[in-house]
Amino acid sequence: MPLVIGHRGAPGSLPEHSRSSYERAISAGVDAVEPDVVPSRDGVLVVRHENEIAATTDISMKAEFAERRTTKLVEGEWVTGWFTEDFTWEELRTLRCRERLPALRRESATHDDTEPILRLRDVLDLARASGVGVILEIKHAASFARLGFDMAALVAAELREAGWTNAAELLIIESFEPGVLARLRERGIRVPLVQLVEAAGAPWDLREHDGAEAATYASMLTPAGLDALAAEVEGISVDKELLLAPDRAAPLVAAAHERGLRVFAWTCRPENAFLLPAHRLPGGDGAFGDWPREWALLRAAELDGVFVDHPDLGVEFFRD
Repeated sequence: MPLVIGHRGAPGSLPEHSRSSYERAISAGVDAVEPDVVPSRDGVLVVRHENEIAATTDISMKAEFAERRTTKLVEGEWVTGWFTEDFTWEELRTLRCRERLPALRRESATHDDTEPILRLRDVLDLARASGVGVILEIKHAASFARLGFDMAALVAAELREAGWTNAAELLIIESFEPGVLARLRERGIRVPLVQLVEAAGAPWDLREHDGAEAATYASMLTPAGLDALAAEVEGISVDKELLLAPDRAAPLVAAAHERGLRVFAWTCRPENAFLLPAHRLPGGDGAFGDWPREWALLRAAELDGVFVDHPDLGVEFFRD
C-alpha cells in the first residue's frame, strides 16, 4: 500500500497549511503531511504554497501593508501581490489563512480568517507530537537565491535546530529544482530526497543556468534520465497525468523501482475540476466526479506514495 500524504494538510475541507488542516489530516490517519516553505524577510521558513500570499491570507485587508503590494518576476512570470520575503515573521504572524479556491471549496472558505499562518517549525513540532512523517517541499529556490536567500542553508539550519537532520524514517525533502536538493546533500542532510516532475517543461534552476539546453522533465523519465536521478536522489514525485494511462504507469514505475527510486504521485482530488474529462460527472467543477475510477488507476500502479487533498477519502481508498 502506498503512503497516504496529506497534501498541505486537508485542503479539501479546511484552508491549506492551517493548523486545523494539518490536524484534520493527522486525525484521518495519514502517514505524512506536506508543507511547502518560502522565506520571510528575516529568514524564517513560512508554510505557504507560494511566496505571493494574496489568495491564501487576509493580507489585502491590512491597511498597514497596502503600500507593499508590488509586481515581481517569479520563474519567468510577472506576479502582482504581496510577497513573504517583503515581511518579517512578526508581521506575517498577524495574518490569517484563507481558502485558495473558494468557488470550488465553499465549506473550507467558511473557515477563512480564523487561524494564523504557520512556520515550518510549527509543522515539524506538530508532526513529531502526532507521530506522522513530513514531506517537505522547497519552493522557488533559484528565484529566492537571486534575492539573497539560500534555501538549502535555511532548511538545513531549521532541521538541525528542530532535531530532524537524520530523521530518515520520518522526513523526505522534495523540490522541482535539482540544484537545491544537491546543496542539501552537500550540507550533510541525510534524509531521502525526491525530484518533483511536472508533465511538461523543465526545472527553473536548470533553465536559468542552461537556457534552451536545460534538461526537461520528460528527459528525466527516460532510462538515461532515471539512471542520473538514481545517483542523486532517492525518489521521484510525478504529476498524476503521467500515470493515468495504464500503458505508461506500469513501465515508468517499474523502471524507477529497478533503479532503487521510490515513486510518488500528486495530487489526488475528487472534484470534477481536477479529474480527467472521462471521469467528470454533472454538477459543475466543485462537485465530486467519478474519482474512485481515476484513483484506481493510480492504486494499480504500485506507487510508493500518493498526495491527497481529502485525507479521509485517501486513507480509506488507498489503505483500506
